[in-house]
Amino acid sequence: MDLLFVADPLEGFKTTKDSTFAMMREAARRGHGLLHCEARALRWHSGGSVVATTRRIELTGDAHDWFRVVETAETRVADTGAVLMRQDPPFDSEYFYATHLLGQAEREGARVFNKPAALRDHPEKLAIMEFPQFTPPTLVTRDAAAVRAFHAEHRDIILKPLDGMGGMGIFRVGADGLNLGSIIETLNAGGTQTLMVQRYLPEIVQGDKRVLIIGGKPVPHVLARIPQGSEIRGNLAAGGKGVAQPLTPRDREIAEALGPVLAARGLLLVGLDVIGERITEINVTSPTCFQEIQQQTGFDVAAMFVDALEAALAG
Repeated sequence: MDLLFVADPLEGFKTTKDSTFAMMREAARRGHGLLHCEARALRWHSGGSVVATTRRIELTGDAHDWFRVVETAETRVADTGAVLMRQDPPFDSEYFYATHLLGQAEREGARVFNKPAALRDHPEKLAIMEFPQFTPPTLVTRDAAAVRAFHAEHRDIILKPLDGMGGMGIFRVGADGLNLGSIIETLNAGGTQTLMVQRYLPEIVQGDKRVLIIGGKPVPHVLARIPQGSEIRGNLAAGGKGVAQPLTPRDREIAEALGPVLAARGLLLVGLDVIGERITEINVTSPTCFQEIQQQTGFDVAAMFVDALEAALAG
């Protein structure tokens, strides 16, 4: 079947680490066709269907010029075998609109993964609110006074915007409260933007673990993203070192509690961020770390994903 990947420009992919590329490679190995478009290519006209200008590609096996375009065409999204929404955050207004266009394509018969409504219902920072038994002390607010009270209670805190990725805009404020006012002003823009505050988890020195859940079941290995030097962020984009590790009993407990719930809502692929024994984020837009886990452990995450995709389409 043809698989349509709605993703960022292919020319920017780093094929040695990109999880979408790993999905494409495994799908092509099984004989599936590969189509690509950016979210901005989606469009709908009354009386018609959701379409997109797509590129049919083939993989070359070359590390740099890794794909060739076979055909460019206008494609009715519902005529593809499946749509994989893999655009990176931020989840801004344009992302939101794209999920509505894909939702219309669903009504026309498209099969979209992750499900557009589920993407909207599970913003990656806020989705943890449903599972407080697994989270650190957390505050979501626009109110500077509430942030200050949270800091007074917990003394060592992390502040972050709700729409960031890759560790962007994350701050730590210790017991001395140094620069707390300035950081609040930066993140909440004078009370007009909501931010998240969490108690600092010292276990971050052992890594911010990415726990992948595919079809409701956890991948047996995590990627612990370990901060380097004086950095507090473990994100690979912020210079963290990725070390694959087996799931701990607590990792498995969290994954097995959340996995079936999220899968039933149309989230085929989820990436949990776990620090120590606490979940800090639930990633649903374009979870990564497929290749790092495979390279270090031999476990083929992309094969597990395509297995789950094929099973979902057959169901």
